[in-house]
Amino acid sequence: MAKKLAESCGLGPAFSVIGGKWKALILWLIRTEPRRFGELKRLVPDISEKMLIQQLREMEAHGLVHRKVFHEVPPRVEYSATPLGVSLDDALVPLAEWGKQHAERIGAQQAAE
Repeated sequence: MAKKLAESCGLGPAFSVIGGKWKALILWLIRTEPRRFGELKRLVPDISEKMLIQQLREMEAHGLVHRKVFHEVPPRVEYSATPLGVSLDDALVPLAEWGKQHAERIGAQQAAE
């Protein structure tokens, strides 16, 4: 059976891993340095705690994020990008540049709708 077009061009698998509103931003924030949950919550103020937990768990399950638990009191957890996560973030850079170049036009179209 022939593969679906989205899967054969690679977009299906890519979007299944990074799809959603927050994952790309979270990945960008943890790319250069490990971040604690509370720090991520402060850096992404519009995300609910429940959604942040869900997104981090999904990204961990896909191998994009490493979760390191420090067994101390109080417990501490840090999230960092895995090599797979860094490679995905690298792939998203051209998309981010495209978004910057066309943000004004896109914003104007959305305001008109």
